[in-house]
Amino acid sequence: MASPVDVASKDTFGDHVTIFDTTLRDGEQSPGISLDAREKVEIAEQLAKLRVDVIEAGFPAASPGDFGAVKAVAETVGNLDVTTEDGARPAPVIAGLARCMPGDIEAAGKALAPAARHRIHVFISSSEIQRSAMLKASEEEVLQQAVRGVELARGYTDDVEFSPQDATRTDFEFLVDLCAAAVEAGATTVNIPDTVGYALPHDFGGWIATLHERIPAMREKGVIVSVHCHNDLGLAVANSLEAVRNGARQVEVAVNGIGERAGNCSLEEVAMAIRVRADLLGLDHDLFTPEIIRTSRLVSALTGYSVQKNKAVVGANAFAHESGIHQHGVLQDRQTYEIMKTEDVGAAGSEIVLGKHSGRHAFRQAVDELGLDVTDEEFQAAFDRFKELADRKGVVSHKDVQAIVLAETHVKADDDYELVSLSVTGGTTTEPTATVEVRLIEEGRTVQATATGDGMVDASCDAIRHALGRDEVRLTSFNVSAVDEGIDALGEVTVQIEVEDGDRYTGRGVSTDIVEASARAYLDALNRSRRITRRADEFRP
Repeated sequence: MASPVDVASKDTFGDHVTIFDTTLRDGEQSPGISLDAREKVEIAEQLAKLRVDVIEAGFPAASPGDFGAVKAVAETVGNLDVTTEDGARPAPVIAGLARCMPGDIEAAGKALAPAARHRIHVFISSSEIQRSAMLKASEEEVLQQAVRGVELARGYTDDVEFSPQDATRTDFEFLVDLCAAAVEAGATTVNIPDTVGYALPHDFGGWIATLHERIPAMREKGVIVSVHCHNDLGLAVANSLEAVRNGARQVEVAVNGIGERAGNCSLEEVAMAIRVRADLLGLDHDLFTPEIIRTSRLVSALTGYSVQKNKAVVGANAFAHESGIHQHGVLQDRQTYEIMKTEDVGAAGSEIVLGKHSGRHAFRQAVDELGLDVTDEEFQAAFDRFKELADRKGVVSHKDVQAIVLAETHVKADDDYELVSLSVTGGTTTEPTATVEVRLIEEGRTVQATATGDGMVDASCDAIRHALGRDEVRLTSFNVSAVDEGIDALGEVTVQIEVEDGDRYTGRGVSTDIVEASARAYLDALNRSRRITRRADEFRP
């Protein structure tokens, strides 16, 4: 096996790996994910508890809504000192993305200004295919624009990151010139993005090592080399680790690996690889890893992107053993088949079991132990739903509690619609008919409608659409899963809808009845579409 001496010298590059989280920017670019300001703040607060170094909160110039969300994260989490079990640390750096264009950089500067520490992350396409197809620009024009972008960003902050987009398909000599120019212009971090997941580990690591050799000014000025790897070939984590071995000291990641196309380098995987194989790498990061599972579940719940069971570190099967031989070994000593401790990632702990006789104190304790922050009003709404669920299924698990709280409390104060009742008749031999009653919260009245459909779910969604006069809405995606095990398990439904302007919104609902969960998810998506549009209008010039 290789030894730590194979890793780029710690004396030269240091032994700390900065964790730059882009869940709220690149992760949100996954199809169908639309996080509003409050949801971004909530995830950012959890990322701060996880102790990531940098939170890329969004792309402020992309839309008024994104500008407002980045500003909200900067105002709150950007000034939030965090205390965990192993001590306190200052608020994370809040970053915003910007093209090397004055308008983008100005928007980022304004949105990020409230944060105690903030970074403007400027980028420009550098590969021949992207330059010719997207920018119609020569190498010299791209270089000049990159330099100007870094210089403009330095007018707003001393912390500027530069990315040559599609770096791994860029002519290497031009890449060297471009990065060197960015460093001279004042970039403090140079990020090498494998934008389309094209790289192979040994080649990518060689590029990082050679960049350090060819641009001595990076070492002289203390510039950090970063990597941002996509997973098109399933190599994002491998490429990132190989880059770290060759002197990169920042890794850009997303929780659960979400992001464009096949996703980004997975935060949980690269973090635990560095921690578990410290013997080989001799490096570390500052993440408080017992918060990993909680962070994964929150991101999954708010984005509507479920985590596959066999997902490394955070999947339901990550610490499960089916084979008799494996089970025997684990019963003797868990290290026989487990290279991580469950408590190291927050997967361990007592199982919270509640029932219909449980009171407010027990439910409050369960919510607190799960690390869920709720207001008094939100707690009451969740408690009411818990009592309703407990009457239906008897025993309520900690997974049920989390699902209830996330589904019933988040952003409800800003909702326009509330499901009052749902009745469905028919089925296998007759055409299903659904009747719904929905409360228009702001107007203080209810509306009703009845509709038929291809099935009970289709009929329920049609009835809601007709009741609200939202005939332009189209259901584009439907996914159902069990929150827990057993025939009485709470069903979790995630839907995506498309409105007439082409925008897509995700909704989520839970219930022991799948049809009811579907109706709640559909209404949640409609609420989200209204909420995000309204928030965007607030920040529109």
